[in-house]
Amino acid sequence: MLGTLTPPQIEDVLKQHLVGRIGCHADDVTYVVPISYAYDGTYIYCHTFEGMKMTIMRKNPQVCFEVDSTENMADWKSVICWGKFEELNSIEEREQAIEQLMNRSLPMISSQTVHIFPHWPFPPDDLNKVTGILFRIRLDKKTGRFEGDGVGNYYAS
Repeated sequence: MLGTLTPPQIEDVLKQHLVGRIGCHADDVTYVVPISYAYDGTYIYCHTFEGMKMTIMRKNPQVCFEVDSTENMADWKSVICWGKFEELNSIEEREQAIEQLMNRSLPMISSQTVHIFPHWPFPPDDLNKVTGILFRIRLDKKTGRFEGDGVGNYYAS
């Protein structure tokens, strides 16, 4: 059965996952890339370094963000959001982003790209020492779809 996720189900998917995909476009180039993130109900927070996605998002801050969860080919959920990229440069904004990223529930084994400082999960005394770029995406629109096999909780209610 195919269906549409309700707004609370969309929020659950965004809050429960750690990796999503950013879609961005500028200068006739479309780029989609996975990234680890934290979600606070309004913003998607991310940490990264210079590269193609940053170049494109600085030129065109309108982005798409996608998260999916697949139990099997007959039991999946997908959420697609649209919003605006905002690079975080002020000390206060950067600290807020770092706190959101630090407060995620991470699996026991995680990759270096999820860790935003060298001695993860122990933050430096001064959060301004966190290197890289912190940004957020303010979500303006969200939609979600699912396919369920009768075992999951994502049938239309």
